[in-house]
Amino acid sequence: MTLSEEARERLADVVELQPTKNAELQERWGVEGGSEVHSYLESELKEYYYRDDNSLIRATAEAAELVDVEPGVEGDPDERPSVIRVPELQAQVFQVVAGPDERSESVVSVLHKLREAFGIDPDTDDVRSALQSLRRKEVVEVEYRTVPTFRLAVERDTVDVEVAD
Repeated sequence: MTLSEEARERLADVVELQPTKNAELQERWGVEGGSEVHSYLESELKEYYYRDDNSLIRATAEAAELVDVEPGVEGDPDERPSVIRVPELQAQVFQVVAGPDERSESVVSVLHKLREAFGIDPDTDDVRSALQSLRRKEVVEVEYRTVPTFRLAVERDTVDVEVAD
């Protein structure tokens, strides 16, 4: 199957962001809704992606070779990842969120740490989205108290974090 330039670029996004969700691809591709993402995946990239047991979108090995893009997560599939490739905000969140032996913290707490550590003021929804994406990559875990709270699921120094464009 020959892919158009747009399809190759979008497939590269799937490889880079995996494991991912419709909403994350929707934002990356600038489309109207998750149904448009699903429709595109089914019509243009059906041979190159699948949904895992948690319904997360993952690229096939053939897709990664085809677009020559490093996957968003590297490591043994039965263990936590050893390398993650994430946007800058997710890398910053990884640096400030509570460690695995610390008390988990709220999105607002992480936001305050980002302001202090990096002098940035992202939207609360962007911080929540970054935490959830890191959770899908299995390097952050959630604990439900009055509100969802987060902490690292791994020691910070066991994962190389690379900032992807």
